[in-house]
Amino acid sequence: MITDIYDLLYRLDLTATHESFFHVSYAVLLSTENRARLLLVAKWLYPAVAKHYRTTPERVEHNIYIVATMVWSNNPKLLRALSRYQLPGQPTASQFISILASSLFQTNFSA
Repeated sequence: MITDIYDLLYRLDLTATHESFFHVSYAVLLSTENRARLLLVAKWLYPAVAKHYRTTPERVEHNIYIVATMVWSNNPKLLRALSRYQLPGQPTASQFISILASSLFQTNFSA
């Protein structure tokens, strides 16, 4: 599954050159393993990622937001296609994780 996540992030023009890449990938991994994590992102998902990477939940959220901003700026067409719903603007950090996790869940479920 982590390879699928990395491939998706590479398709979105992201590279593994910063901790943000790994925060996003781990958040997506946890979300695909337990979809309920997307219901309490700030209380359950970000703290789990932060603990894994020995940082703060606020830092994790910020890093994911930065990645979402980069993707929205560089590849909004693909992000809109992955979302399968109308994105009126840049997604929040939690929406971004949800879009990626849902995309992977749908791909793996239909395979």
